[in-house]
Amino acid sequence: MARTVQCVKLGKEAEGLDRPTYPGELGQKIFDNVSKEAWQMWMSHQTMLINENRLTPIDPEHRKFLVGEMEKFFFGGGSAAPDGFVPPSK
Repeated sequence: MARTVQCVKLGKEAEGLDRPTYPGELGQKIFDNVSKEAWQMWMSHQTMLINENRLTPIDPEHRKFLVGEMEKFFFGGGSAAPDGFVPPSK
């Protein structure tokens, strides 16, 4: 039986993550409150942030920026796309 959570991003009960996807207190908060679907939404958003801002996840300052955006994405007002970003047409 799949674990369910009240997803803070989707605003509904949904299938939860199988295991914590990020370390520490923030990782536990995500595990307890974020669904698999919302985590995949974040992964896509994070990829866009990395590409558009030319970030290197190994750089401590870039990592700090991404963690802040992740917190905003799930628990704040949301993480915005960079200025001038145009989503690819399908």
